[in-house]
Amino acid sequence: MVQAAALPRNEAGIATVVGILKQKFGDRLQAGQAIREQHGHTTTWINNQAPDAVVFPHSTEEVSQIVKTCAQHKVPVIAFGTGTSLEGHVNAPAGGISVDLSQMNKVLAVHASDLDCAVQPGVTREDLNAHLRDQGLFFPIDPGANASLGGMAATRASGTNAVRYGTMKDNILSLEAVMPDGQIIRTGHRARKSSAGYDLTRLLIGAEGTLGIITELTLRLQGIPEAITSARCSFPTVDAACQAVMMTIQYGVPVARIELLDELSVKAANAYSGLSLPETPLLLLEFHGSEAGAVEQAETFGQIADEFGGTDFAATSTTEERNKLWQARHGMYWASLQLRPGAQGISTDVCVPISRLAECVTAARDKAEELGLMAPIVGHVGDGNFHTLLLIDMDNGDEVARADGFVGWLNDLAISMEGTCTGEHGIGQGKRPYLIKELGAAVSYMDAIKRALDPDNIMNPGKILPRTGN
Repeated sequence: MVQAAALPRNEAGIATVVGILKQKFGDRLQAGQAIREQHGHTTTWINNQAPDAVVFPHSTEEVSQIVKTCAQHKVPVIAFGTGTSLEGHVNAPAGGISVDLSQMNKVLAVHASDLDCAVQPGVTREDLNAHLRDQGLFFPIDPGANASLGGMAATRASGTNAVRYGTMKDNILSLEAVMPDGQIIRTGHRARKSSAGYDLTRLLIGAEGTLGIITELTLRLQGIPEAITSARCSFPTVDAACQAVMMTIQYGVPVARIELLDELSVKAANAYSGLSLPETPLLLLEFHGSEAGAVEQAETFGQIADEFGGTDFAATSTTEERNKLWQARHGMYWASLQLRPGAQGISTDVCVPISRLAECVTAARDKAEELGLMAPIVGHVGDGNFHTLLLIDMDNGDEVARADGFVGWLNDLAISMEGTCTGEHGIGQGKRPYLIKELGAAVSYMDAIKRALDPDNIMNPGKILPRTGN
């Protein structure tokens, strides 16, 4: 495992808070070892740092009571959604209380005529879309995992639809949140735009629970398209596939999704999902619009693909065939694990300008081969974001060290290309060392905001900011 530093513990304060909250919440406070470890562990190679207790609130007011109690005794508070984060976001390096928001899972209101809705943070994206389906609406942000919407906001998630619909920051109108002193605030209302004061909504989006706990979200919705066409096309090289992506974006084709699978990923998808795709780099695409418009967009892409050696191009509007392709894409983590049974999959992501995408993806593939690492690559390449899944024998110290070196090298490469060390995973613990490299003096202003809002550093300490304790 990669070791994350432990922070000083407030033993007396923790014991007092656990006692107070146990009296208040009864069986909704759990302190067994298994549940504590579950709430410190995510899909990462960072060591598990379990909280001292887990509380399951049912309302914003209860979250406020928890935070006020913790603030009074200077005890850490870590918000928890579904545990699908990838960079140690929910670890508790100083101990404290994990606030599991999964039971705050109500869709509070749907305003179909305004294309918005209000939800509690524990609602998952799949549950919301199931709730909306009979109204002809959907929420487009799709990170793959069935994450909670509160967690998606906290990490500024995106996913396969981001090239058309943007990320979480583009799809949240306002938030309700509990701040570090326990005060409940609302950052805005349902208006589509506002010039009223500082944009606290976007300050909290992506803050990873270090500035407050999100307890309600007002979300933008979209109408379900009249027609959806999916397409796939194989390419001779990763570079050729990426060049086709760049041309498609520059040509103005309004793709909803455009995903890359490299050779290893296609091999894994064939074996795991029962497909028979050519085992060369592959692009999966989706087009939304009218019947004629979606077909025309697919045909335009087919013409672009021809210029870059694209083969085996096929488009379909059949729901069953579309779902089979996208289920294969969303199952890539599990499919890739089959390439090396017994290995642990460590996912890292970067994002670069579209013009540097082909260079960055090719360099990442070549570097992994040079280091002797098995590392299939997939990506939301329509916005320059891709993921490398390192398949690692965690009992092999040398291999772990090589993998750690690769992650650092890739982060540095993306930053050198005027990109970012993380397009959607967030900073958490795992990418803290790269934030100053990417943003320089701007980080000191983040630190000033953190100190002003959370002077006792109780909100998810040890995350985002590189300075020890923040």
